[in-house]
Amino acid sequence: MSNESNLSATAPIKLFLVDDDVIFLKLLEIEFISLADFNFSIETFSTGEACIENLSHNPDVIVLDYFLDGIDKNAMNGIDTLDKILAINPNIPVIMLSGQDKIEVAVRCMHHQAFDYVVKSETAFIRLQKIIPTIFKYKKMEMELNWYMNKM
Repeated sequence: MSNESNLSATAPIKLFLVDDDVIFLKLLEIEFISLADFNFSIETFSTGEACIENLSHNPDVIVLDYFLDGIDKNAMNGIDTLDKILAINPNIPVIMLSGQDKIEVAVRCMHHQAFDYVVKSETAFIRLQKIIPTIFKYKKMEMELNWYMNKM
């Protein structure tokens, strides 16, 4: 049985999608729902503030837009949202998503402890589809390593 099959056989993956572009947000949600290999429980938010307010729902993964203040200039941007998420729960993997393909933006996101950075493009969803199983493989290895270290 593959690791991907293991993911689908367990409880749903709680996924938060955060983007101020409501059309892109809905398309992303539809793409994730249509994945037959995975079972997702999805919550969508158009602001970082709304995402933060709902962290008590304990998401497994958050896909977060870099520019969340594109429509409302007073809204919290993606980096500020990332920092607040990780201050509340540093164990939630956050994948940053942006239309920016500049290396400086990706480096900034990684410097702020994003799990990964994906450029919004025609291949963005394929990348996200591959990153999520990687997150769970990483978490499993981390748990096994912690178990081993505690045995010593």
